[in-house]
Amino acid sequence: MKAHQFALFVSATPTAVTAARHRAVDAIEGWDTVLGNEVVHTAELVISEFVTNAVRHAEAGPVSLSVRLDEQSLRIEVCDDCPELPRPGLPDPRSESGRGLFLVAALADRYGVEPTAVGKCCWAEIALPTNPDHPIVSPLVAQRSC
Repeated sequence: MKAHQFALFVSATPTAVTAARHRAVDAIEGWDTVLGNEVVHTAELVISEFVTNAVRHAEAGPVSLSVRLDEQSLRIEVCDDCPELPRPGLPDPRSESGRGLFLVAALADRYGVEPTAVGKCCWAEIALPTNPDHPIVSPLVAQRSC
């Protein structure tokens, strides 16, 4: 399989989230490969959660989104200029937000967050099925890191 990459800078505005998600998914679907609906839909949800959180918490600078496909996985990275690292967990049941990283943990095979010189970079990897006829059904049992 040929490696592919997509990168995009996103303005830190709520309206930019939808456009970024659509552009990334269009790029993924345009690659000359068969990933299967499970991988593409998982990537779409992870991108949406990461970009939404970055836009919500970015201080001034733009948000960067990159997606890389190699032989084993689809890797999503979203970086922003907020130095505060997100903490996974469930919020108060009455809270309107705070479930994004919990969803990413449930969907991705590996995920994490790393501080950068100007903020942080959140990443997630979605393992590719070894046989496209048998997509990954339950990412919840896969290895986690963070």
